[in-house]
Amino acid sequence: MKLMIISDIHGSYDDLAKVMSYYEMEKPDKLIILGDILYHGPRNDLPDGYAPKKIIPLLNKEKDHILAVRGNCDAEVDQMVLDFPIQSDYLTLYADGHMFFITHGHLFDEHNFPSLNPGDVYIYGHFHVPVMKACDDGTYRINPNSIALPKEGVKSFVIYENETFIMYDLDHHEFNRLNLHKF
Repeated sequence: MKLMIISDIHGSYDDLAKVMSYYEMEKPDKLIILGDILYHGPRNDLPDGYAPKKIIPLLNKEKDHILAVRGNCDAEVDQMVLDFPIQSDYLTLYADGHMFFITHGHLFDEHNFPSLNPGDVYIYGHFHVPVMKACDDGTYRINPNSIALPKEGVKSFVIYENETFIMYDLDHHEFNRLNLHKF
């Protein structure tokens, strides 16, 4: 299974359009969106290319390939214009013998962490900081960063395939990689 994982679009059409060009090139089985899709949020500046209405048709045309969770900036009204579900706080996906716990990160975090087993992967957004690490307990943590408003480093997204997560900047240059191990 091949996955593309993005987070924290925050209404930036320009950045999403760039990512979607890589989506068309990579042809993943699923596009996973970790929330904060249309609205920039009261704590954030407007991202470059802020145009939430232009994002709607760009994503809706891929509705059959999108798995999304709700972020803290997503509202019920957003669901009225998006043709794929975004109201779940988390979802689980099984791939290559690993369970992926997928969430935005504002509800399930270091103070309310989900129960994971060795080999499981916690995939989250919210913090706008890229993370790829193997933990001492045998689990993994992946945060693809924000494609629009990164706090550290560059705007980025992640591709998963064959037990490997690869992080790319928006110019499609690889800058981090994590291989999973079977337990």
